[in-house]
Amino acid sequence: MSYRAGTCYAVAALALAALLAGCAAVDKGPGSYVVLLRDPDGNLGNVVVKNPQGEQVLSQAFRGVALDGNSPPYFVTQDQLQRDFGAALAARPQLPETFVLYMLTGGTELTPESNALLPVILQKARERTAVDISVTGHTDSTGPPAGNERIARERAEAIADQLRKLGLQDATLTVESHGQHNQAVKTANNVNEPKNRRVEVILR
Repeated sequence: MSYRAGTCYAVAALALAALLAGCAAVDKGPGSYVVLLRDPDGNLGNVVVKNPQGEQVLSQAFRGVALDGNSPPYFVTQDQLQRDFGAALAARPQLPETFVLYMLTGGTELTPESNALLPVILQKARERTAVDISVTGHTDSTGPPAGNERIARERAEAIADQLRKLGLQDATLTVESHGQHNQAVKTANNVNEPKNRRVEVILR
């Protein structure tokens, strides 16, 4: 990432609040600075602070630099980060969480390992102040496409029903079928691939 010093605050402060970037800036008059943070996936980019007074590059997490670009980067402590950006960090939205549940051949029954994930999904959903849940069914490529479309929907509906019975009656659940499309493992037709027999549950 590369920003000019004059525009970094407007871009980065909004991005921090939305957890869409790893750059954050605070405006305190002469003490204005930008700090580089890892993004939600743990990735780390670069920030270039540049203006006629100087140019500095941030490439390490928790390194900050004044917006005038006239002094070298420095370490920003957690305490300082909380003081300057605590409100924005607290206001950031929760990120979506995805769970993949695998099915036994030909029906709507979960594998034992995937069945054990249902209480985890329930707990994660309850930790959110509001939750929308999408449940999408998939199949492998064995059988006719129309039949796979139907089986995938039955799988998604079965998982949605289980989640409701576990205690998510008030949650918004959207059920979809992708049939044999959008395979996790690309295969030719009529291939029995366990990783494609799945239901994806996304909490938002």
